[in-house]
Amino acid sequence: MSTPFSDLDQYIALPRVDGIDISPDGTRVALTVSALHADGTGYRRSIWQVPAAPAEDTDDSGDAVGPAARPVRLTRSAKGEGGIAFTRTGDLLFVSARPDADTDDLESAQLWVLPAAGGEARPLTRLAGGVGGVLATAAAADVVALTADLLPGAGSDPSTVLEADAELRKTRKDKKVRAILHETYPVRYWDHDLGPAQTHVLTLDPAGGDVGVGPAQPVDRTPAPGRSLDHVRGALTPDGSVLLATAGVREARGDRSTLVTVDLSDGHRTVLFDDVDVDHEMPALSHDGRTIAWVRTVRSTPAGANQQEVWTAGIDGSDAHRIATDWDRWPSELVFEHGDRALLAVADQDGRAPVFRIPLDGGAVERLTHDDWAYSSLRVAAATGVVVALRASWAAPLHPVRIATDGTVTPLATPAPLPDVPAHLEEVETTAADGARVRGWLVVPEGEGPHPMLLWIHGGPLNSWNQWSWRWNPMLLAARGYAVLLPDPALSTGYGLDFVNRGWNAWGQAPYSDLMAITDVVEARADIDATRTAAMGGSFGGYMANWVAGHTDRFRAIVTHASLWALDQFNGTTDSSQYWSSIFDADGIAANDPHRFVAEITSPMLVIHGDKDYRVPIGEGLRLWSELAEHHAAPDGSMPHRFLYFPDENHWVLAPQHAVVWYETVFAFLGQHVLDQEWERPALLG
Repeated sequence: MSTPFSDLDQYIALPRVDGIDISPDGTRVALTVSALHADGTGYRRSIWQVPAAPAEDTDDSGDAVGPAARPVRLTRSAKGEGGIAFTRTGDLLFVSARPDADTDDLESAQLWVLPAAGGEARPLTRLAGGVGGVLATAAAADVVALTADLLPGAGSDPSTVLEADAELRKTRKDKKVRAILHETYPVRYWDHDLGPAQTHVLTLDPAGGDVGVGPAQPVDRTPAPGRSLDHVRGALTPDGSVLLATAGVREARGDRSTLVTVDLSDGHRTVLFDDVDVDHEMPALSHDGRTIAWVRTVRSTPAGANQQEVWTAGIDGSDAHRIATDWDRWPSELVFEHGDRALLAVADQDGRAPVFRIPLDGGAVERLTHDDWAYSSLRVAAATGVVVALRASWAAPLHPVRIATDGTVTPLATPAPLPDVPAHLEEVETTAADGARVRGWLVVPEGEGPHPMLLWIHGGPLNSWNQWSWRWNPMLLAARGYAVLLPDPALSTGYGLDFVNRGWNAWGQAPYSDLMAITDVVEARADIDATRTAAMGGSFGGYMANWVAGHTDRFRAIVTHASLWALDQFNGTTDSSQYWSSIFDADGIAANDPHRFVAEITSPMLVIHGDKDYRVPIGEGLRLWSELAEHHAAPDGSMPHRFLYFPDENHWVLAPQHAVVWYETVFAFLGQHVLDQEWERPALLG
């Protein structure tokens, strides 16, 4: 069967749904869809609309038919659009750097509104530094909270800060100054520098502004925030008078997350919950504005991780108490259901990510969806309670669905039809030496086999192989005949706290033995060729690939991407030393440091790293490559290993043509060592 996964150019050209929201009346769903630009070098997002009601008629392929069911494209620009959110009146907010008809001196992304009644989109902001996105909208008032980065030198006077920020930015630009003076740690985050600007929360009236005059001026509600709002999340009370938000409190090497409310009439901030060595995150606000819910987590130590607890309280912080006390799962999303009697949550579980219902009265947690999908981006229509979400698995990418109160899930129309895949999924499992159940997915290609096999180790490490990734896609390997094993070893989420802690402060122990045990089981299958196997991983998966390389010769080749190599070095150079220091002690680092075993490596390794990776800095890849040469290069410098280096990519390698290069190099390397093919340098590498 021919599929887009057999050709990388076809694969990168597949459109991808990546965002969703629902109108307050529950009738319209907005989606953001990324599509490949005509020149093939980048993606552009556009906004589409589909009915929230399931399509009544479908064609033979299952796609919705009929004028009312078909997706409708709402936006089109060279810059693209994203960050969607509906206002209380059904107008659609989005963020875009598209040109503003009334000014041509702004290149940064601004907030726009597309009227529900029809007509052209218009800008709501003209900020020199642009906007970050919509933080929240009020359900019963014309108030929108948004984030924007402002320079600290602009001052703290809300009446002048925006103009002062514009002047400072112009001066820096004119003088070509990009230097940043830091006063606290950290200085970077994933793939970007922190500063010199600081994230503020602004509010505006989306109906404000006059024709011919321009948009209404936003108001800064968080003067002089420092770095406290770098990762802000929040919600507005229905009347738009109070903002519930997370705020960071500075510590020696980072911050802890607290919950605060901000009175938007005078800017007064009230700290609701702030505890040393505790993070308060993921705030949700009930539809009536009276109750808050959040995730409270005691900081991890080298002794182990702690449970992520679901708590509720009044909007003033009163009657704070934990709910779902017997639920051993870690929520990734929390929203209030219609009527505010329960929370809807998403959490990893057993290689899936179901939707759960958590009663506020202390009742037992109920699993709402019972299938093999992973759900995300839960949205509840404010007026009607209609629930929509995105879902995916390793057999299908993200697509919109509607979830009924009884858990029935119905796909909605989508502008990105699900592609045919060249393989099917099978669940595999084994029992570890300590009695723990270790499971995973096996992607089985077409044909009887026996198939060469790739062990693909997930990142995180607090993660699970449970849903589609356009970046890390095993279907591309399956299209080339490989069976791909996607296991969840110790440290994986969705199996309870004890399963996580089996590998805590000991990454090279239970996680490694779990991987080898489930590999043994899969290699024993008649449709797997145990003599032609390889291992691959990125980030923590790259760490494990490095560890595997130094501890076994069973794999013909090993691919390690953005990998941790020298743990003592990594500790001081990653963007988040505070967290790293909390999960390992000195003995754990020494015992689990893969670089100590470089001399034992016998499998050819493909090392891949991006220079803009601040989570796992380029020094890890450079040191790995240097030490491979030190121990394994011939007198003339030749060796079986390869190093694929991206000067301008980050942790993930996102540019479409760089993704093509990444996969072509991986295919060629595996082909050489696993399939005994001739090495062929990818054409784009010269």
